[in-house]
Amino acid sequence: MPALTLTPAQRKQYRSDAHHLDPVVMVGADGLTDAVLKEADAALAAHGLIKVRVLGDDRDARSALLDALADRLNAAPVQHIGKLLVLWRPPAPKTKADREGSAPAPKLVKIVKFSKTGNHRPQVKTVRVLGNQRVTAGGLVKKARKRATSVKKTGV
Repeated sequence: MPALTLTPAQRKQYRSDAHHLDPVVMVGADGLTDAVLKEADAALAAHGLIKVRVLGDDRDARSALLDALADRLNAAPVQHIGKLLVLWRPPAPKTKADREGSAPAPKLVKIVKFSKTGNHRPQVKTVRVLGNQRVTAGGLVKKARKRATSVKKTGV
């Protein structure tokens, strides 16, 4: 019996979320090896919802494999259709130590400048904007301004 159980509504939602996913782990003729478990655990940690492709033809063996994967990875079995198995595990909560020291990620911003006459194509330029930068209305990248705070909130 797996540690996690899902309600029918949750199972339906995860099945629909997994519809467009590609299998990230393949179980071959050797069955459930340590390497397969390690890859499936890493994929569950990264994505939360994964598809596993089993290359065996025996349906009962695939059902047993789904139960074994769910038990050993502490995940919930979502679906077993054909040779595809779908597993879900809730993401681990991020601790403050994980977020500390990380700066905002850079963003790619597309700047479009239209011609003044309208007869020419617009100029499109992609700019990398860091966490402490902003894009002005004219399309320039400047250092971000400090946000104005309310007098009421500061208590002064």
